[in-house]
Amino acid sequence: MTEPAKDRASTRILVIEDEPTLRQAIVRILRGAGYDVVPAANGLEGMTLWRQMDADLVVTDIQMPEKNGIEVVLELRALAPTLPIIAMSGGSRSRELDLLGDASLLGAVALLQKPFTYDELIAAVTAALGGRAAPDREEPREG
Repeated sequence: MTEPAKDRASTRILVIEDEPTLRQAIVRILRGAGYDVVPAANGLEGMTLWRQMDADLVVTDIQMPEKNGIEVVLELRALAPTLPIIAMSGGSRSRELDLLGDASLLGAVALLQKPFTYDELIAAVTAALGGRAAPDREEPREG
């Protein structure tokens, strides 16, 4: 017998992103999709928040001040080996792609190359959570 899927409202996602506009957009999208979302402005703040809460998924930027995403992925892998992690990074520079590859090797279950679309974000989150997604998602409103 399989365990019932956890519903979205009780699925908590920690979003670690240093760029305020992008962080707010990701939070708005994921909350609009019905998830409980906790934002963090950098890796240090993100790890502090993670220790204080029960997150089902972490979405982290790679290039950040205080503690970068590679350090976050390494620390989370050591503390919570089965926690799904999505790594994201911007630009098309080869170093950014190398960092995303490094994050994948270290245990990120999905990679998002910035800029990504609404659908790419939702698909990555749904896949990382093992398909835990309700069919009735709400599109975020502009404004």
